[in-house]
Amino acid sequence: MKQFMDKDFLLSTDMAKQLYHDYAAKMPILDYHCHINPQEIAEDRKFDNITQVWLGGDHYKWRQMRSNGVEEKFITGDATDREKFQKWAETLEKLIGNPLYHWSHLELQKYFGYTGHLNGDTAEEVWNLCNEKLHQDSMTVRNIIRQSNVTLICTTDDPVDTLEWHEKIAADDSFEVQVLPAWRPDKAMNVEKPDFAAYMAKLSDVSGVVVKDFASLKEALKVRMGYFADHKCCVSDHALEYVMYVPADDGEIDAILAKGLAGQAVTKEEELKYKTAFMLFVAKEYNRMGWVMQLHYGCKRDNNAYMYQQLGADTGFDCINNYAPSAQMADFLNALSATNEIPKTIIYSLNPNDNASIGTILGCFQGAGVAGRIQQGSAWWFNDHKVGMTEQMTSLANLGCLGNFIGMLTDSRSFLSYTRHEYFRRIMCELIGGWVENGEYPADMKALKNIVEGISYNNAVKYFGFNL
Repeated sequence: MKQFMDKDFLLSTDMAKQLYHDYAAKMPILDYHCHINPQEIAEDRKFDNITQVWLGGDHYKWRQMRSNGVEEKFITGDATDREKFQKWAETLEKLIGNPLYHWSHLELQKYFGYTGHLNGDTAEEVWNLCNEKLHQDSMTVRNIIRQSNVTLICTTDDPVDTLEWHEKIAADDSFEVQVLPAWRPDKAMNVEKPDFAAYMAKLSDVSGVVVKDFASLKEALKVRMGYFADHKCCVSDHALEYVMYVPADDGEIDAILAKGLAGQAVTKEEELKYKTAFMLFVAKEYNRMGWVMQLHYGCKRDNNAYMYQQLGADTGFDCINNYAPSAQMADFLNALSATNEIPKTIIYSLNPNDNASIGTILGCFQGAGVAGRIQQGSAWWFNDHKVGMTEQMTSLANLGCLGNFIGMLTDSRSFLSYTRHEYFRRIMCELIGGWVENGEYPADMKALKNIVEGISYNNAVKYFGFNL
């Protein structure tokens, strides 16, 4: 029997162990998509206890605590941090086969030197150990990032954001890690939302362009894109129900936008027409500016009406949306290709059934002198576990060019989540090592080194064009 999560965790062959320990483990981390707060980096926050780090905003953990019957007061309510930690520890011991079990223990090992296992009985020991460590200067936010060997972070930022915290970080020569904004214009796209008109008023104010029709909206967005570019932004991100293609003429789009600005409800068809026009416009701007476009889709959000009324969005009540027509994705990219205006694009679906369709769509729009110009993003959210990652990489290898894959992203609100890159790299080396052991790829260590180091880090550096 193997030791619990030892140095060869998830590595079953000699080749997998060699690929991980000699190559993957030594590579830095490029965190090109996450949800951490730049203010906490600027202020170099020090956490009071492990609950603040682990449970402060992690809806992955909240979902599992609810699945274990934990009362909401111990999840997002007014229980003490020690009580919340105890309930999490009691839940964790039941999560056999769940990535949260692995992630939590990788974090305990890396940042706190704890090699045991957390459960209800060991909670007090782990609580005291972690909190003592967190009070040390070595565990401030910036030092956690340094310990994690991170070279660059892209946060997630709204077009109306001031980016003041990014400015403070950039002006501080004592912190060597780049922290750049990433453009997330969902609120400008979501014409069906009740707060759309209020948001357009904010966009008008910060851009200096009064949004009254689609032409003026585009000008306002261009102003803000320029502001973000001045702050070294070169990455965008979109949360979509699915990648749609329902074209309409300018007159129709103006009429739909007018309804949204007046606070009137739009039909589903009108929503899709507006979003199609919006996405075509921003994609062409990204291409012009040399930005990368990320498309996250396939999520049905806020499903528990009762809990949504109490807690709001992003609190652990989302699920996979099974409706994502690949034909419309292809039509959307094809419309951009008609004028040769497809930007570098990363496609993520929350539904693992979409792996094959994404893999075939990628191959239709590659080339243009860029290796892996259109990427399938890493296994996302409900798929970033051992099976999901293995299936995503296997599908990409079957249908595309795995050697050009840009690899893992953190997609987290926690500064301890960088061990997800270790988890991914171990799984990646196990997969590739297995192919070599099985005679499906030669033991060409030069080529394997390039592939493993590329997927771990180098491909992303080259793809995004960051100055590192």
